[in-house]
Amino acid sequence: MCSTTSAHPRRGNSRFLWLTALKVNVITDPVGVANALRPTLLRLSRNLQREASELGVTPMQVSVLGHIARCPWIGIGALAKLEGVSRPRMSLVVQKLVEQGLVTTVRGADRRRVGLHVTRDATNVLRSVRSRRTAWLSSRLQRLDPDELEAIEAAIPFLVKLVEDA
Repeated sequence: MCSTTSAHPRRGNSRFLWLTALKVNVITDPVGVANALRPTLLRLSRNLQREASELGVTPMQVSVLGHIARCPWIGIGALAKLEGVSRPRMSLVVQKLVEQGLVTTVRGADRRRVGLHVTRDATNVLRSVRSRRTAWLSSRLQRLDPDELEAIEAAIPFLVKLVEDA
């Protein structure tokens, strides 16, 4: 295993260097912040995605199920736009979810529109994924000192702002 941080000679703790950098050497350059933040966010994302894959669903399937659960009757086109993929790609994703018994399709009154709904199994999958992800993240957050946890909590609104327009 490769380590990118070295222990502080006096403290013997790599976390000390990280906290010292945050408190003393504030990075104001967006590119520098992006380079420092990106690897950690990617690892965090991969770990949270792993919790879904252990239940037999992909991260994209979980995201699509979440959209359908929040917006019953949503169509393929709207889902494709939300996920930033093509309609044909979204059709394949939804087809797989239908085959897995997680989504049902319902024809609209005009017979052209097809609305999507999650099944009870999908609701259970979403609940399990959410629970597993929360448990995984909570177990990591419990390792932090109260001031570190407070700093992460204070950063949440800014992280939300970063992804609002994505």
